[in-house]
Amino acid sequence: MTVSLHKEGLIGVLTLERPQVFNCLNLETLATLCRLIGEIAHDPEIRVLIVTGAGEKAFCSGADLKERSTMPQEQVQQYIRTIRDTFSELEKLPKPVIAAINGLALGGGTELALACDIRVMSDTAQMGLTETSLGIIPGAGGTQRLPRLVGKGIAKELIFTARRVHPQEALSIGLVNRVVPLEQLMTTSLSLAHSISANAPLALAQAKFAIDCGMEVDLASGLMVESNAYQLLVPTKDRLEGLQAFKEKRKPNYRGE
Repeated sequence: MTVSLHKEGLIGVLTLERPQVFNCLNLETLATLCRLIGEIAHDPEIRVLIVTGAGEKAFCSGADLKERSTMPQEQVQQYIRTIRDTFSELEKLPKPVIAAINGLALGGGTELALACDIRVMSDTAQMGLTETSLGIIPGAGGTQRLPRLVGKGIAKELIFTARRVHPQEALSIGLVNRVVPLEQLMTTSLSLAHSISANAPLALAQAKFAIDCGMEVDLASGLMVESNAYQLLVPTKDRLEGLQAFKEKRKPNYRGE
C-alpha cells in the first residue's frame, strides 16, 4: 500500500505510506493518489481532507529519483504531466484540504503542500523547492503556486537558491498557516478540520471556488465570481437550516443539500 485513506467522522485523512523512502512519489503512488482524490471528490461523508505522510521524518520528499533515473525521456515527460495533473485535481477538490507537514517536504513535497488550502507544519519539518540544484525547475505547479502565496520576490529567491525553509521562516513569509510541535501536528490539524466541517459543505465548496477563481482575475470579475457563487447557495436547504438554527439558538445540522 502506497497511500491510505481513513475517515474520522467527517474528516478524511490521506496518508503517503512510503516512510522507508521518505514518502517519495513513484508512478504507482501517483496513480493511487489520483484515484483516491477522485473518490474523495464524490464522497459526501468527507467534508474536509487532511494530507500527511507516514512516520516522523518526511511529509513527502518529492519525486522518486531512483525510479526517475531509469526512465527514458518520454516517460519522464509523462511522469511530470501525471504529478502536475494529480496535484491540480487535489487543488480543485470541492472541499477544504489541509496539509499536515510532519517532516521533510522537498521539491514535489512542497508542491503537494502548495496544492492544499491550508498548511500546518511541525516544528521539526523543512520545506523547499530544491529542483534547480538538480538541473531542473519545479514542474508540478511550484513556479506558479508559490509566488501566488508568498509573492514573486520571495518565490524567486527560494527557487533560485534551492534552499530549505525552516518552520519559523515558513510561518513568517506566509508559506504555512501554523507551526506546532510534532506531537501536536495531527491533533491541531484534526481540530482545525473539525471546526471547518461544522460549516455548510456547499458553502465551503463555493467559498473555495470563489477565492481560487477570483485570485486569477481583476477585482470586478472576481466580485462577479463571488456573486454567482453566492446565488448558487440561495435555494439550498442548508442556507435555510442556517437561518433556522440561528433563530432557534442551536447548532445547525448541515446535510450538503
